[in-house]
Amino acid sequence: MKEVSFKNDVLPLKDKLFRMALHITSNREEAEDIVQDTLMKLWNQRDEWSAIQNIETYIMTICRNLALDAIDKKERQNISLNEMVHDQPDNSQIQDETLIRQQQMNSIQAIIQQLPEKQRTIILLRDIEEKTYQEIANIMGLSLSDVKVNLFRARQTLKNKFNKS
Repeated sequence: MKEVSFKNDVLPLKDKLFRMALHITSNREEAEDIVQDTLMKLWNQRDEWSAIQNIETYIMTICRNLALDAIDKKERQNISLNEMVHDQPDNSQIQDETLIRQQQMNSIQAIIQQLPEKQRTIILLRDIEEKTYQEIANIMGLSLSDVKVNLFRARQTLKNKFNKS
């Protein structure tokens, strides 16, 4: 088994971790905190690294779980997950085509946020992070067929809802 280096093996993953946390929580500050907590949690477990077979899968799982815990905590406090803060550029400077594309992206993002958590995470890992089906199954603790079925359902829902809007 290869020796794990925090600097060479873990730190390069922080952007992936941030994107995952951001997609799950829809909150930039929360995602940054989750990444920091993930890295700290992994660092505190450094004596156990030799037993970890795939550090990327392991750290992505930690990040996913922390992000889901953050969502659960917000739900218990009755905070809406649909509140997304965006910096809106001045509309007078935006070309029509750019505005339409932005509206489409916002619509897609809103539809993805409405998906069940499992489907939302799978679509993020597959289509954004470009993970293999097997990597997704390992990260989420699912069978390969469960990953494929949930990804298909998520994509179908996304397609149907986007075409209706």
